[in-house]
Amino acid sequence: MTDIIGSIAGFITDYILIAVLLIGGFWFTFKTKFVQFRLLGEQFRAVTEKPKDKGGVSSFQALMVSTASRVGTGNIIGVSTAICIGGYGAVFWMWVIAIIGSASAFVESTLAQIYKRKGPDASYGGPAYYIKTALKNNWLAIVFSVFLIITYAVGFNMLASYNLQSTFSGYSFYNPDTTPWIIGGIIAVIVAFCLFGGGKRLLKVTSFLVPVMGVIYILAALVAVALNITLLPDIFVKIFKGAFDFKAIFGGFGGSCLIMGIKRGLFSNEAGVGSAPNASASADVSHPVKQGLVQVLSVFIDTLLVCSATAFMCLSSGVEPTKAVSGAPYVQQSLQTVFGDFGPIFITVAMILFAFTTLLGNLYYVDKAIFFILGHAPGKGLSYIYYIAASLIIFAGAGLNAGLLWNIADLTMAFMTIINIPVIIILGRYAFKALDDYEKQRKEGKEPVFSSKSVGISEDTDYWN
Repeated sequence: MTDIIGSIAGFITDYILIAVLLIGGFWFTFKTKFVQFRLLGEQFRAVTEKPKDKGGVSSFQALMVSTASRVGTGNIIGVSTAICIGGYGAVFWMWVIAIIGSASAFVESTLAQIYKRKGPDASYGGPAYYIKTALKNNWLAIVFSVFLIITYAVGFNMLASYNLQSTFSGYSFYNPDTTPWIIGGIIAVIVAFCLFGGGKRLLKVTSFLVPVMGVIYILAALVAVALNITLLPDIFVKIFKGAFDFKAIFGGFGGSCLIMGIKRGLFSNEAGVGSAPNASASADVSHPVKQGLVQVLSVFIDTLLVCSATAFMCLSSGVEPTKAVSGAPYVQQSLQTVFGDFGPIFITVAMILFAFTTLLGNLYYVDKAIFFILGHAPGKGLSYIYYIAASLIIFAGAGLNAGLLWNIADLTMAFMTIINIPVIIILGRYAFKALDDYEKQRKEGKEPVFSSKSVGISEDTDYWN
């Protein structure tokens, strides 16, 4: 089963997925006139804006939910895996996919805002809603939602659970036959507790933990890099030299720096996958473009900041990245050279926080997909079944095979992306017009407000009429 899934995942992710990602990313970058760079100041302005209505979900809260899913085990284990298998050049291609992918993130989140729906407490929406409303294709919206549930509840959460328990493998008490299951059980119980506490608790927990987690982790990385700063010039040379070693890339395409950098970069930042728009739709803003800009910032935080922190922290340690130490061992050995015995402990604590917020952020998206398929919130009985099933999946992931889990996560993520990117290419004109409208109002000194008819949408939407 591992070999079969690996072969299918390899073909789809190494060829079809990467082609779709690059075409979409370059197209949106060109059509928005490099919005990810031009409006950097507006991104920070948008994220600090308070909601229009008292009690509404702010842009910052929506950012934290999407970042909770983005900033996770992929920023530590994913980066380590990319470097150990693909080499130094993988870091460069992670940067590339983040930069061009952020334009895709802008478009999908802007569309999610345009086509969001009114709920009793807050707005909601995502790719399923703009597929159903704008494309008038309900079956495709349901297919996308099913893939989202499989990706986040199964693929990503099982992998996050495994990655977390793997950080304990270097401790003397670790028994490969029993310890993974014990740790998986503890994680599952904690996640179940939060799920049964309700969505408001989820938002509060992620809003508090994500910034704390990110700041401490980046500070530790800066200290590690500063202590080995003389190695930085050589590291940059190796990154760029490896990134353009096309003989090595095409000689071992599937495991090359190009493929590993793009796949692990996408796993980390999720730009274009269609996940973050589910959080973006909940934000209470006066113009859809504001939340599109916020999600550009989220991609930058994830890859250009947190992933780069991991990469330089490891590469400056002097520990050579090899397949034998791929994953948690490479990061722990790297930190041990800087902080001694405290290094592995620090990574374990960081992974606990990263994995916890990832698991909760992922299940937030699953909750929204279930709501779409049913057409209403699940009843108490069904919700309890879902919570228990989600917790058991997390428990199971801790004890399974790493290769199988990476392939499942890559494959299910690929299916989501292959549906979402063509859809937002078709609907992108509305996001482009919304961006023009936003910039026009800003140049006139106005606080941008939006009307759906101003971008050529004739049908009524729940908002913006």
